[in-house]
Amino acid sequence: MTIITDPRCAEYFLPGHPEGPERISRTVAFLKAQDQLALSWELPPDADEAAILRAHTPQHLRRLELPDDFDADTPAHPRIGQHARRAAGGALRALAAARAGETALSLLRPPGHHATPDRAMGFCYLNSVAVAALEARAGGFRRVAVFDFDVHHGNGTEDILIDKPGLACVSIHQHPAFPGTGLQNRGGNCFNFPVQPATPRKEYRATLARALDALGRFRPDLVAIAAGFDAYREDPLAQGTLEAEDFYWLGESVRRMALPAFSVLEGGYSAQLPQLVLAYLSGLNG
Repeated sequence: MTIITDPRCAEYFLPGHPEGPERISRTVAFLKAQDQLALSWELPPDADEAAILRAHTPQHLRRLELPDDFDADTPAHPRIGQHARRAAGGALRALAAARAGETALSLLRPPGHHATPDRAMGFCYLNSVAVAALEARAGGFRRVAVFDFDVHHGNGTEDILIDKPGLACVSIHQHPAFPGTGLQNRGGNCFNFPVQPATPRKEYRATLARALDALGRFRPDLVAIAAGFDAYREDPLAQGTLEAEDFYWLGESVRRMALPAFSVLEGGYSAQLPQLVLAYLSGLNG
């Protein structure tokens, strides 16, 4: 199992902002100290410009270089364009691992699934999982699905992939919650499974199972997982109810598909993020 990460992704921060560098640094330290899984570690390449431009406009890439904040939640950190390109590169490296029959997680920041073709928002600057999904299609996979279990709707991924042939996105998320989208299916290939705040855990997991069934009906030959861990019951940014064992079950469910798959870290803001990531990886590993 390969973990793609880079200490440089911890170089930027805003005091008090929930999307902080300790999300990665603590998780990396925890995974390196555990003895349950055999992990290999790789640095990400920078994403190829052509791959990024399948998902984003040239104007958006130029905007990433300007020093003006995008919104109150999405600051223009120094060199944020470089950090976002590195995160997209991590997703592309995870895709290459999946193509080779390996299991991989891109463990980088910033997250990406709220970034639209022409807008950074919700802590996200480039949509790494969408970049990798489009690269997979261009590289020969016929049917590529994004499975997003972050507690917030992946509106950017949906906007990028909607109605694109051979692509689908399946999202399970809290509603109402940021960004306020994802209440209904869109186009012919974007399938949304909203859950109410504080939905009982058993019901939440049943919704996850229905979403996995929808994913299976699409018959993908590759699955890109937007792995957000903020549906955990103690996460401060939502009112999810999942436990660590539910993330193990999600990893196990992906493994049982017996398809090439790779994962990209999205949200997860509780102090337990390292343990949740390990539970998910353990399920993937079986």
